Amino acid sequence: MKTNEQKNKGVPLEKGQTFPLTIKRLGINGEGVGYFKKQVVFVPGALPNEEVVVEATNISAKFAEGKVKKIRKASPHRVDPPCPIYHECGGCQLQHLSYEKQLHEKRDIVVQAMERFSGLDLGKTDIRQTIGMEDPWNYRNKSQFQTGLRNGKVIAGLYSKNSHHLVNIDHCIVQHEATNKAVQTVKQLLQDLKVSIYDERKRKGIVRTIVSRVGFKSGQVQIVLITAQENLPRKDLIVSEINKRLPEVKSIMQNINGEKTSLIFGEKTVHLDGEEVIQEQLGDLTFDLSARAFFQLNPVQTVKLYDEVKKAAQLTGKEKIVDAYCGVGTIGMWLADGAKEIRGMDTIADSVEDAKKNAKKHGFKNATYVKGTAEHWLPKWLGEGWRPDAVVVDPPRTGCDQKLLGAILKVKPKKFIYVSCNPSTLAKDIKTLSKAYKVEYIQPVDMFPHTAHVELVVRFVLK
Repeated sequence: MKTNEQKNKGVPLEKGQTFPLTIKRLGINGEGVGYFKKQVVFVPGALPNEEVVVEATNISAKFAEGKVKKIRKASPHRVDPPCPIYHECGGCQLQHLSYEKQLHEKRDIVVQAMERFSGLDLGKTDIRQTIGMEDPWNYRNKSQFQTGLRNGKVIAGLYSKNSHHLVNIDHCIVQHEATNKAVQTVKQLLQDLKVSIYDERKRKGIVRTIVSRVGFKSGQVQIVLITAQENLPRKDLIVSEINKRLPEVKSIMQNINGEKTSLIFGEKTVHLDGEEVIQEQLGDLTFDLSARAFFQLNPVQTVKLYDEVKKAAQLTGKEKIVDAYCGVGTIGMWLADGAKEIRGMDTIADSVEDAKKNAKKHGFKNATYVKGTAEHWLPKWLGEGWRPDAVVVDPPRTGCDQKLLGAILKVKPKKFIYVSCNPSTLAKDIKTLSKAYKVEYIQPVDMFPHTAHVELVVRFVLK
């Protein structure tokens, strides 16, 4: 016998069932969200205010997933995606939505996350319009394409969403043309030289991934071959062919990753030829980028993002600033000319070394970089009598480590600027920080046009 609760929910959906659905909003992954008999349904490719016929593909206790069978009423903002493999690849999620509307929907994704997790009074919270790109194509400075063999040919690309089907990508319209050219050329020379390609299922073979990075301003290209073992047969020939076919390549590296993992890079990196770093420029600053160093993937929007961080910091020249998750020191150095002192930390030793070199190169004598976590260094410095006026964090998608948030609440800098790439984890961290901090405003920045990702700059002030 059904309970009243079950009756209220209506007849549950079944896999394979088709049903009409009106899409209410976009979800955090860019999928359409609707409600069928009070059950939430996620539909990739559907847009807000569209009326669609959906086939249920996956049913769980809390939600259902479906695919569009027919669009009965299309959104006026729907466009034809220009990429020929858009639906197969999954690297972008919003090419079928006009760019102007993407910016609107990304702000809405932020609003939804804040409603669900932050505890903020949204009527009193300043969530600003998303800052977009003038030309939202060919903006990525780095590609990491997995390799494979198909019908005896070397392919390179991305795994289709939720699968182990490798989609071969000959040309990606959100990648810089230099990285497109580099990957296709390396793919061809691996074919020509009959280099062993890694097979993920059998866990045999050598070359796993082709990583290509370009300096937008310098034009310098770096190639990193990720291999399953250190011994790379025909290594010298591979290097000489890269040099011959791609004279713009200034750095050739090898990284070894023999683990069964979804992580791209392993711990060991070997210098094969050329320089160990390439140069990139943001504004007046130039940065040395080593193979594993984190650097923002969209240099054009990075300038806008960092300018927003600078605005949020409201520097007077007297501030002591901590740049947590500092990477190669980009954010700290962007602020250094307006601050008294910068201290940064990162858990990746290569990044810390790059940050030190970058600071020295620019003559920033007020910048210090150390290896380790902010939750270790902040209390230690406080114990030594050094308290920051402002802390800037730019954490991974998982958000700030709880120990770091605890350290912030203990040290209580007057200003706290949070750069986030995930509205949901940011919202949860806001709830934790609300014990001592007030959110003054949230500024979305579109770092990855045509994807569901949105970057945010949040200015916190002590209550």
